[in-house]
Amino acid sequence: MRTNTVSITVLGFFLLGSLVPFHAVAQTNPLWSQQKVKHYLPHMTVPEVEAFLTRSDMVIIPIGALEQHGNHLPIGTDFINGVELCKLIAQERDILVSPVLMAGQSPYHMGFAGTITLSADTILKVHLETVESLIRHGFNRFIIMNAHGGNRAITTLLVDQINQTTVGVAVSFGQAARPFMEASSTPPSAVLDRHAGTPETSSSLYLMPNLVQLDKAVAADITLPTHLQDMLPEVLDRDSTTLMLFLAEGLKAEETGKQTSSAEMSTTGVWGARDPKESSAARGEDDTRRTVDAAVKFIDRWNELAGK
Repeated sequence: MRTNTVSITVLGFFLLGSLVPFHAVAQTNPLWSQQKVKHYLPHMTVPEVEAFLTRSDMVIIPIGALEQHGNHLPIGTDFINGVELCKLIAQERDILVSPVLMAGQSPYHMGFAGTITLSADTILKVHLETVESLIRHGFNRFIIMNAHGGNRAITTLLVDQINQTTVGVAVSFGQAARPFMEASSTPPSAVLDRHAGTPETSSSLYLMPNLVQLDKAVAADITLPTHLQDMLPEVLDRDSTTLMLFLAEGLKAEETGKQTSSAEMSTTGVWGARDPKESSAARGEDDTRRTVDAAVKFIDRWNELAGK
């Protein structure tokens, strides 16, 4: 019996020893789902960046936000969509995608849990230091993509400061791509349809489909200050002066007293009367295609003018 017991014990240790290394080698992070993306700086190695610099000195930097997007879109919508759009552009041309900051300027969304807002000075300083770092490595041309409307003034100043204080040359993505943008086939909305509405939800359905919870989308009840409500028909008719004044007051922090923060105007955080369930991935695909095509045409033109 002792011989059998020893034999069984030895066999048990042998089997255990053979199984443990197998599991240790085979087991990986069950939450990991990313694939390596070409020209995406966080995925690249030093030799890959060095090789890239032999072909191009151009960088695109998306600047997004971490803010509420209703019941159906994630807090990171602006950041994620901006990064994914830049990745798609970088599959078509040699341009480095270099996101460095997830949060943006979003004080008017602070009435909803999860929103993070940074000062304009912080956003500007982080991105200027980013550009200065990349310039040291040999990058000299920068496209600044504003992926969040609230960053518009900041990104405009950032482009100016890069051009005024560094050897680099910077342009705004929106301004650069606009002349090359194909007109949309989607008819204008007959009702207010802005933040987290059907345009943004449609783009999200295409760019990050598994993060959109369309079944949880709810049509918002919108309450605008009376004088802004009176402006709405002309805003929808795309009168440029009315739209400028409407946006100058609309979506501003509660502390300003304008009564136009998202929590004061919308029951869900969506700034629009249209049901987000009317969104579609097909519309998002078309909007993305037109944007990527316009970006590629601009990059080709810049390379031509720069003699690249």
